[in-house]
Amino acid sequence: MAGRKKAETEEKKEPGLEQSLAELELVMEELSAPGLSLEESFAKYKQGMDLLLQCNRAIDKVEKELTILEENGIDEF
Repeated sequence: MAGRKKAETEEKKEPGLEQSLAELELVMEELSAPGLSLEESFAKYKQGMDLLLQCNRAIDKVEKELTILEENGIDEF
């Protein structure tokens, strides 16, 4: 039961890939807009890098799951 709650908590902490990509796109648009101060630009850059890491983790998770499925002989979808 404790493992299940931990997994649910981890899922709630990190948004899905689609949401992270959408947020990353918004950050990129904001970075492209004129008038951002250096501090604002840096904050947006950091936010974008964090979102990129979230996207990479989500993609890595799916790749691992696909590898496991393929290893178990379930490679037809």
